[in-house]
Amino acid sequence: MNRNILILGGTTEAYRLAEALALRAGLRGVTSLAGRTSQPRLPAGESRIGGFGGSAGLRAYLREQGIQGVVDATHPFAATMGWNAQRGCAAAGVPLLRLERPPWVAAPEDRWESVADWEQAVAALRCGGARRVFLAVGRQDLGPFAALDDTWFLVRAVTPPDPMPPLHACRLLLARGPFDLEGERALLRHHRIDALVCKNSGGDATQAKLVAARELGVRVIMRRRPERPVLPAASSVEAAVAWVEALL
Repeated sequence: MNRNILILGGTTEAYRLAEALALRAGLRGVTSLAGRTSQPRLPAGESRIGGFGGSAGLRAYLREQGIQGVVDATHPFAATMGWNAQRGCAAAGVPLLRLERPPWVAAPEDRWESVADWEQAVAALRCGGARRVFLAVGRQDLGPFAALDDTWFLVRAVTPPDPMPPLHACRLLLARGPFDLEGERALLRHHRIDALVCKNSGGDATQAKLVAARELGVRVIMRRRPERPVLPAASSVEAAVAWVEALL
């Protein structure tokens, strides 16, 4: 009889966890993807695409599928899913673990400014007189920056924004990480970037842009992670696998 684990996925850690669980006999791992990209990379094991319909929908799914444990390995900024997972699992009586990579931490020579939301980021750019800004915020979070009508933007995204916000002037760069330091350094220099805006996602895949910004003295506007429920947590895939094995 299979033991059933649900992974709330989309991150590198979620894919690695799915691969690890797929190697264990008698364990059925199902990864749920939000479906925000048209052709998502499918993980090892089973997968489902699309939302659950809030915490009540998740509770119903857990009961229907006989799920015995849930690992929330969604992006650090997927706060709504995090709260729905906590409420849905609590209602269904299913144990829940949060798998989350550690946040980035500024070095003494970094020029970081921490903000709580994009409106604060816009205010920081305006106050600092930024003129050529690298937006590495994802295609769904560009809208607030249209308020800056005298700023040129380099926008990097995996897929094109639809619709594209009315930014004053910009160049769209479609690319998927990981990105290396040499390439990020060249990108900042070529476009004469004086400010970088990003989320504190953590991890290695996109950290090179921060190292390049440090080397070149580029200002970084860093959005803090949103509040999430207090849960049992793991900072590595290996720790999450150990939690699953102890649970089952």
